[in-house]
Amino acid sequence: MPGTTSMTPAVSSARRSALRTLLWTETKLYLREPLTTFFTLALPVGLLLILGSAIPGFRDPDPNLGGERVVDTHLPVMMIVLSVMISAFSAIPAALAVYRERGVLRRMSVTPVAPRSLLLTQLLLNLATSIVAVLLMIVAGALVFGTRPPGQFPLFALTFLLGLCGLFGLGLCLAAVVPSSRAAGGIGSVVTFPLLFLAGMWVPRELMPDILRKIGDFTPTGAFGQAMRDAWAGTTPDALHLVVLAVWAVGATALGVRAFRWE
Repeated sequence: MPGTTSMTPAVSSARRSALRTLLWTETKLYLREPLTTFFTLALPVGLLLILGSAIPGFRDPDPNLGGERVVDTHLPVMMIVLSVMISAFSAIPAALAVYRERGVLRRMSVTPVAPRSLLLTQLLLNLATSIVAVLLMIVAGALVFGTRPPGQFPLFALTFLLGLCGLFGLGLCLAAVVPSSRAAGGIGSVVTFPLLFLAGMWVPRELMPDILRKIGDFTPTGAFGQAMRDAWAGTTPDALHLVVLAVWAVGATALGVRAFRWE
């Protein structure tokens, strides 16, 4: 039908324009919230510099880490995992819960931008923030501690994207079930700390009992942290960890999108 054919490009163009406007608006709102920027960027980088400088043993070769220094791969990777988890389990669920509570998603349904576009915008915005966090870790580590950049950068980037998708997918699942924005922070913290422990945040995985290390291999943070450390050190990540990350990335994202409630 001529009418339908002529309208389709116009509608698509309007939606793309509205999506660009939405992305720009959400970016400005994000930057106006100093606490979000602090916790996702400044806090992880600050912890990297403070812990690496204050604890002398972190700058010495550690036989438990195969002769590596803690500041070479373990500490920066753990800070990257922390930054991604703050975005996944705090920033994304809280923002979407606020929009749901205020009826923003319902009102968006009558505009050229579908509510799902807001979901995409939040994911893209936090993806950009996480990429900046990674770059800051690499640069800060090199300037202050003389750490080398990731030796297997393509595999490092692949691992980072897989891990990020898996954790962001879990963040969407969390956003689907939290009753309010206030509850999002509390529930996110309950989820965050066990996953950080299994990643090796407080006890390196090399020092964990075998049972805990094996459990961690199948968690998104355990596989994420170990695979990134391997790629950063210049070795090929274990295939098991990459498969686990891929499964979490596909499964959690699909479940999060499907389960998300717009009202």
